[in-house]
Amino acid sequence: MLTVKQHELLLFIQDRLAETGVSPSFEEMKDALDLKSKSGVHRLIGALEERQFLRRLPNRARALEVMRLPEDAAPTSRSTGVSDIAAARARRSAANLAGGTSEAPSLAVPLVGRIAAGLPIEAIEDHAQLAVPAALLGPGEHYALEVSGDSMVDAGIFDGDFALIRKCDEARDGDIVVALIDNAEATLKYLHREKGMIRLDPANAAYDPQRYLPSRVKIQGKLAGLLRRY
Repeated sequence: MLTVKQHELLLFIQDRLAETGVSPSFEEMKDALDLKSKSGVHRLIGALEERQFLRRLPNRARALEVMRLPEDAAPTSRSTGVSDIAAARARRSAANLAGGTSEAPSLAVPLVGRIAAGLPIEAIEDHAQLAVPAALLGPGEHYALEVSGDSMVDAGIFDGDFALIRKCDEARDGDIVVALIDNAEATLKYLHREKGMIRLDPANAAYDPQRYLPSRVKIQGKLAGLLRRY
């Protein structure tokens, strides 16, 4: 049986790999678990290696591979997201500051509607507000979209999740973005630029990449976090 910190670290590494394909740094792991030093991260990774939950890939810096998850961590195909760990940490911090209350401060962000994580669907106008833990939102203006479809499941984004989007009109290759196509259809995908085209990649082998002329695609924001109902 894993300790709480071992459990949290394993899930943090798993979700960062699913989101970016790159293991988190030791500094990021230290901060994510509220540890005082990176030596604590080394001890946790060593313990997870001994129990064959994790292994280091040879000849590669920051290369970790999750071999398996605890049975209680994945009752379905959905994994606990990085945002879930952050939210739990935020609740603990808020409880300490407020003398024991378990509710974290929240902010209301516009809930724009549903967005396709499969084929593009028509974007829906603003019609509601969603309360979001303040700890999940960084600087900038944000909005929320309810995810429809399963094309981003390998990035830990599932049908019915709420994607928290930071508004911007530029993004780097590899970012998960809201792309507005022909000013009519919005979709949530990985962004890549390829031979003068915009390629929108799913995170599900059952779907093909979508390619468009740059003039047809507008970036509406980048994924900043997720909320999930259970």
